This record gives sequence, structure tokens and C-alpha cells, in this order.
Amino acid sequence: MTTAPHRTTALRQRMLQDLQLAGLSERTQEAYLRAVRQLADYFHTPPDRLSEPQVREYFLHLKNDRKFASASLVIAYSGIKFFYSHTAPRDWPTLRRLRVRKEQRLPDVLSVDEVRRLIAAVRTPHNRTFFWTVYSLGLRLEEGLHLQVGDIDGERMLVHVRRGKGAKDRYVPLPGRTLTALREDWATHRHPTWLFPNRGRDGRRAAAADHPMTRSSVQKAMSRVVQELGLTKVVSVHTLRHSYATHLLEAGVNLRLIQQYLGHSSLGTTMVYLHLTTASQEQAVARIEALMGP
Repeated sequence: MTTAPHRTTALRQRMLQDLQLAGLSERTQEAYLRAVRQLADYFHTPPDRLSEPQVREYFLHLKNDRKFASASLVIAYSGIKFFYSHTAPRDWPTLRRLRVRKEQRLPDVLSVDEVRRLIAAVRTPHNRTFFWTVYSLGLRLEEGLHLQVGDIDGERMLVHVRRGKGAKDRYVPLPGRTLTALREDWATHRHPTWLFPNRGRDGRRAAAADHPMTRSSVQKAMSRVVQELGLTKVVSVHTLRHSYATHLLEAGVNLRLIQQYLGHSSLGTTMVYLHLTTASQEQAVARIEALMGP
């Protein structure tokens, strides 16, 4: 919100407080604030002074002119709707009628060999350990970045994931190889709290870091290795989580357990991985053949 600085700063602060009171995550707060700021910038007018026809025009602009994908439209709609529902309440029919058709797009996944080849090609040891940890535990990016020393239970071979989506904690199995990699990496910095502390530009500040590695640093590391390997699939850090779930399913792990390990509220969310593997289909065909055979 850059229009009329004093007024928009006050509105932004009020909206931020409303978002915090609603218990939304920091990333969601940033996305919603950005959506309202972009609306205000489009009209060069503070958002609380816009009319319903203007907001309607803006939504159509995003959909028809800028060709926003459904995921981007949902964020824009949700952020603006939150502002006009909580921060500057308006009873507008346009807001009540907003609907976005969900696109059923399946994410790319890597094979086990591709995951191992990708991680082996990562240049820096701490990024290599980070990517292996994210993959072998099925973590979201933020969950991996905020892993703490106390989250690792080497006795029970479990990891306590604390910053789960929706503020839900969970436990996931800790493979022995991952425990060894984490211990070796921690020995290089010995930070009392963070497993993956921010190392700074010179790489020497890890032991005294006051926050973990940044999203941008690991995302850049992933982009670099994907480019170097010449992968044609759309690969991000989150691809490692998709691959983990698919590989567990192919290994015969129960879908309910996979749901639990991923921290999904709905089994329907986890079931998308049924579409990403041919193993289950091949097993079903074999069993049907055996059942119906002579």
C-alpha cells in the first residue's frame, strides 16, 4: 500500500494486526498485504476509499488481462476479501460471489535415482544436507529451515516438526542416514538452537546466527543445481516433498500413514499421490490377473 503514505501505513498496520489476530501464518500475512497493496497501486488510491465497481474492475483485470493462474487469483481474492471483511468492512455482493475454479495440476516428481543424483550434485555441504533432510523427512521448506536441535530424537528415531501448516505439530520417522548427516553438519557450526543457521556471506557466522538460512538462499541453490543437471521437469525444493510421498506410496506405506507424516488435514490431499505413481496400478493389475486367472 504505497498510495497516500500516512494513511496507507496506518491501514497496513491495522490489517497486519487483523491478520495476526486471525492466526494466519507469516507467509499468508505477507501475501494478503501484498495483494491489497497492489490493488491500491493499480488505482493510486488508498484501498478504504475504493468503490465496489473499482474492486470488481480490478478482479476482472487480474483474470482477463493479466491471465492470473487460479492459485494466484485465490491469493489476490482472499487478501482483498480479508481487508474488506475485517480491516475496512464492506457489504459488497462482489465479494460474496467470488469463485475460482481449481486447476487439477499434478506436480512433477523425481525418481529415487533422480533425487539422489540431484542432491549429490549440490555444491555446498550444508545445502546438500538440507535438501536430503527435506526429502527424507517429507518436509515443507519452512519446516526444514526451522528445525531445531531439540527436535531430533535420536533415541526413538523421530523428528518433531513444529512449524507445520495450520500450526499443527507432528512426528515423522528419522532415517539413520539422515541422523548421521545432521550430526556431521551440526559439528561444523555447533549452533545451540538451529540445525541450519544462517551462515552469512563468508560462511563463518553460523555459530552465532540469530535466525536460520533464508528461503531465497536454498531456492537459489536448488535452481542452480537443476540448471546444471539440465533437468526438464519443473523442480523446486517442494518437489522433494512430493517425491518423498510418492516413493513411500510406491514402497507400500499405508496412505493414512503418509497423510500423518505429511501433516495433511484431509486424506483427499494425500490421495493426489495416487496419480503420481504407476506402482499401485501395476500391483492392482497383477492382483486382478491372479484373481481372475485360471
